[in-house]
Amino acid sequence: MNEQRKRTKQSRNPRPASPPPEISADLASRSKSIVWICVGLVVVNVFVYAGVWGFDYVNYDDPGYFQNPHVAAGLTLTGLTWALRTGEMYNWHPLTWLSYMLDVQLFGLKPGALHATNLLLHVANTLLLFAVLYQMTSMAARSAFVAAMFAAHPLHVESVAWISERKDVLSTFFWMLTLLTYVRYARQPRASRYLLVVACLALGLMTKAMLVTLPLVLLLIDFWPLRRWQPGSKSTITALRLVLEKIPLLALSAATSVVTFLVQEGSGAVARLDRLPLSQRVANMFVAYVEYIGKMLWPSRLAAFYVYDSRTPASWVLAALALIIVSLLAIKFGEKYPFVPVGWFWYLGTLVPVIGIVQVGLQSMADRYTYIPSVGLFVIVAWGLPEITAIQPYRNTLMPAAAGLALLVCAATARVQVQYWRNTQVLWNHALQVTSKNYIAHNNLGGFFKQIKRPTDALAHYQEAIRLKPDYPDAYNNLGTVLAELGQQQQAIDAYNQTLRLKPEFAEAHQNLAIALENLGRLDEARTELSESIRLKPDFANAHNGLGSIFFKQGKIDDAIAEYSQAVRLNPDFADAHNNLGVALLRKERLNEAVDHFSAALRINPNLADAHYNLGLVFGVQGKVSEAVREFSEVLRIDPSRSAATQLIEQLQRPN
Repeated sequence: MNEQRKRTKQSRNPRPASPPPEISADLASRSKSIVWICVGLVVVNVFVYAGVWGFDYVNYDDPGYFQNPHVAAGLTLTGLTWALRTGEMYNWHPLTWLSYMLDVQLFGLKPGALHATNLLLHVANTLLLFAVLYQMTSMAARSAFVAAMFAAHPLHVESVAWISERKDVLSTFFWMLTLLTYVRYARQPRASRYLLVVACLALGLMTKAMLVTLPLVLLLIDFWPLRRWQPGSKSTITALRLVLEKIPLLALSAATSVVTFLVQEGSGAVARLDRLPLSQRVANMFVAYVEYIGKMLWPSRLAAFYVYDSRTPASWVLAALALIIVSLLAIKFGEKYPFVPVGWFWYLGTLVPVIGIVQVGLQSMADRYTYIPSVGLFVIVAWGLPEITAIQPYRNTLMPAAAGLALLVCAATARVQVQYWRNTQVLWNHALQVTSKNYIAHNNLGGFFKQIKRPTDALAHYQEAIRLKPDYPDAYNNLGTVLAELGQQQQAIDAYNQTLRLKPEFAEAHQNLAIALENLGRLDEARTELSESIRLKPDFANAHNGLGSIFFKQGKIDDAIAEYSQAVRLNPDFADAHNNLGVALLRKERLNEAVDHFSAALRINPNLADAHYNLGLVFGVQGKVSEAVREFSEVLRIDPSRSAATQLIEQLQRPN
């Protein structure tokens, strides 16, 4: 009886049959192939980007991110709150800010570590792209080709080798995760899986608004390769259901688009129609679409900035016709070759946010904008060429050879392109070699020469930038700083005034004008400019510090203390502001507080001679002779010409 029950139980719960040996061997072989493909993709990335972890910052957006006190402080609760609210650097991208803060928390402000993080994200994106395509199509070789081209294409160098484009590689990481989670949801729809899709998209939108087109891409992959709907009798109902399914995702994208536009418009980054008419933007849009394809096919003369030139009527009309014809052909061939319309409209659609109808910045196009859109064209090539060569007798030999050659050429070209990003001077010298009328390159080279104390060279580049673009406010502002450094204060004031005629809301220019006015003793005018700078940018620590100095010179010590205190509150690592606050407190005989701020200044900058000198004075007043002598000795170590420190040491060491 027991034996019969046992047999009955076994019959109700049969053991799963083991797969035949040949299937098991096939699965093992596939798994091994996938592992080797992933290893190969990592090797391609390392080959292209080898050495990037030794690169420096460049003076193109990097200072805006890494001279920011919140980033420099690492990962803090204050920084988290700020990141969620700020629109600094013309974007709302809190996760991008937090990723920088985390890097600084772990590695400090070393540019090599930041470069390495970008590369790790690019490697992750490459592997995720392969995983997504393979899961959707089960075609390992074609998926690997797309991922390899994504990894090695020279157009993608800017997104990886430029630290400030962390938002590109990080947002793409969440883009790929969204696709991966969506594939799982599409195959087994569940509320929990849908919520995971929503969460991944939301995180991606918090790194870069480029992901606003992702819900539309999901509709494309519903057609192919997921085949959740096909043309037929019930296709309209199915399509409507799939669109309704995307409503929460579209709502997230719409909200992010509005927030991003408001932030960019409020910061003055959006070009006004009176300066860049809609007709010119539309013309540039059509030509840019075609030029991006040209650069994907023949990636030469790549630069960090492309000047916005007027497009001739013939060029944009031909470009528009070409785009329309290709779009119609893609639709026509969609039934037989569904990957063609999917890849083509992936390319067209994902470029929409950056194609220039809403023009943000001064560029006509940018290599980084192709990071995601290029995937659509790679898919067309990877799936289209095998179809075209299906009847060729040498297909199995020619296709791998052609793919390998294309990958090799791209990787070698990208490896060269990477080297142009190793520092500021190399980057902008290269831009001048491969482009014309590049006022941004001249302006940024001027900044480089100013930083290394070659003001005459800086002056020449700023003047050339202004010659090429007479309405460029940044160049006038930078010209003013060099003229002031050369002692030409009135000429500097003229340059700042021209800056503010072009861009009245330029807070830094108001501050610079105030410094020049202060140098000429025009304190009331300087105070007015600093007040305007603070009105435009309330958290501008430099302006608060400058206003404190004006109040101090005018004998308004309490007001000076208030402004200096605000400066160090906004930027706790502002050594000069700590020193200035200490001097003001010393004037009010608040010696202990003064010592605290002089000491804080020296913790931040141990070579700040003025802080050592001021701290020595306080110690002298307090009768701490040895401490005072030590501080004055430090002054002489830093600046041997400070004869006053020598005299004070002699006085302190003189017997009573």
